[in-house]
Amino acid sequence: MARIIEGKQKNIIGSKLKELRIKKGLTQQQLSNKLETMAIYICRGSISRIEEKQRTVTDIELYGLSKILDVSIESLFEKRDI
Repeated sequence: MARIIEGKQKNIIGSKLKELRIKKGLTQQQLSNKLETMAIYICRGSISRIEEKQRTVTDIELYGLSKILDVSIESLFEKRDI
């Protein structure tokens, strides 16, 4: 079965995640710390890899990211990527 994401990119939310995180005024470490309060463990380095599209993202992580950034899950996706 073919993968949905071909090539080197492992997610399609990385760029938007970085944009929203910066807009919210959070560092990668602060975002990591806030996720930890929800029992979602993504270290700062993993957030960096997600933003660089070098790491996949689970549905639970998407949920936590959307709650911390106060946006819908759909908002994490660029319209052109859907």
